[in-house]
Amino acid sequence: MRSAVLAAAALLTIALPAGAVMEGHGGFVKGVAISPDGRFALSASFDYSLILWDLARQEEVRDFVEHEGAVNAVAFLPDGRQAVSASDDATVRLWDVETGALLHTFNGHKGKVAAVAVSPDGRFAASAGWDRTVRLWDLEARELLRELDGHGDNVNAVAFSPDGTQLLSGSYDSTLKLWRVSDGALLATLTGHDFGVNAVAFTPDGKRAVSGSVDETVRVWDLVEGKEIATLTGHEGPVFGVAVSPDGRYAASGGADQLVRLWDLAGLRLLRPLGSHRDPIWSLAFSPDGSRLLSAGSDQVVRVWDLTTGKEVGAKSYRLAAPDPTLDDDSRGALLFRKCQVCHTVTPDGGNRAGPTLYRVFGRRAGSVPGYKYSEALRNSDVVWNDESIGRLFELGPAEAAPGSKMPLQRMPSAQDRAELIAYLKRITTQAP
Repeated sequence: MRSAVLAAAALLTIALPAGAVMEGHGGFVKGVAISPDGRFALSASFDYSLILWDLARQEEVRDFVEHEGAVNAVAFLPDGRQAVSASDDATVRLWDVETGALLHTFNGHKGKVAAVAVSPDGRFAASAGWDRTVRLWDLEARELLRELDGHGDNVNAVAFSPDGTQLLSGSYDSTLKLWRVSDGALLATLTGHDFGVNAVAFTPDGKRAVSGSVDETVRVWDLVEGKEIATLTGHEGPVFGVAVSPDGRYAASGGADQLVRLWDLAGLRLLRPLGSHRDPIWSLAFSPDGSRLLSAGSDQVVRVWDLTTGKEVGAKSYRLAAPDPTLDDDSRGALLFRKCQVCHTVTPDGGNRAGPTLYRVFGRRAGSVPGYKYSEALRNSDVVWNDESIGRLFELGPAEAAPGSKMPLQRMPSAQDRAELIAYLKRITTQAP
């Protein structure tokens, strides 16, 4: 659905031996979660959006684009019909998964919200913020229940215990903190990591926990005794994501070294590396039956791993646009556009993706494509897209050229590159149906 399509290019289906990926985001994929029934996955991205995937087909079902900043984490409610997400825009948002409707926005954090979790009974959500707090939200009353203070630095991770009575958080202050949900009491502070904690997860019995850190280690904790059990080494760089299998036998981890590792929690040893991304890995999630593992990375994709074979799997193939000599698809402009085409279509029937269609963009008022959920700033914009305004957008970046834009664009300082890209865009977006 989000495969890149160029105007007059024929589509080629290519079977790749490493397996397929779920691709469609226009930025780092920071979070991933699997529905309780194992049918769907949600991914959260730097491109301000979430995507719902059909796991059997590994195809996009719909996207969610109401956030005003990068989306860092996502979690399903137990019924699988709703989900919550956390964002750089300092909000936690509640979604109707079946329709894509935004049900509620929880405000209160005074900075980036790095992680979110849902209680086993679906009554509460917990969020970890860069305002150094953990916040507990009542999902039924749709209000803040309590704020948990105690970390000395940004909070990056949060998880509910399997019985829902406790919360575990991890912070850049190098500690994990265990909280009681009923009254917010701090039960324990776990120390041992040398640097910040990026991820935490409970084991299914609630007696142990697993954490990942900037110090390149995965650590296992005894929560009853309040002490470290093991330090698992092997990563070469910060560990950004950890997950525990539903049966408690395995932990998975990923990080800056781009490799997914599977750990035996009984033997407290590395079982095997599963494979890699092309860029750092941010988040992992086991399927409810424990047979598959999803990993999300800075390479803008979600990968699926078969834990029986240890291999990457996929139900579909990459669909790549075939070069067309008549369009000069190997030109400098086409090369520069490849990052844009993940989020934008250019053909009459391409439709909207993470960004609105660029078909006939020249001469169009910003914020005017039907069916696309623009930020309020762009909905009220008087900008008309032409050579000058598009060039300004790429020269200065959206924060200055189009304030309020959701576009995760990096600046393009070269005037020659901007001219090449604009010429290419004009050629491929103005063709007749």
